[in-house]
Amino acid sequence: MRLDKYLKVSRLIKRRTVANEACDNQRVSVNGKIQRASYEVKVGDRIAIRFGERTVAVEVVSVQDNVGKADAAAMYRQLPQEMQG
Repeated sequence: MRLDKYLKVSRLIKRRTVANEACDNQRVSVNGKIQRASYEVKVGDRIAIRFGERTVAVEVVSVQDNVGKADAAAMYRQLPQEMQG
């Protein structure tokens, strides 16, 4: 699944266009490397998203096309603060 779609489906970012812009502006890295929106997300990838001063880091647990709002958070595992970056 594309990185921008994963960010939207997992509800890490609300809309796919916003996810796409975040990738274009080099605010999203996967496994420590800045990635484009077309990057193929795999289980085990570590995604870090910069929101201004705040960074959210997660590890991909599952990749699914359609997920309900209640189950979206189960697609990733939040990483501790010291593992971010």
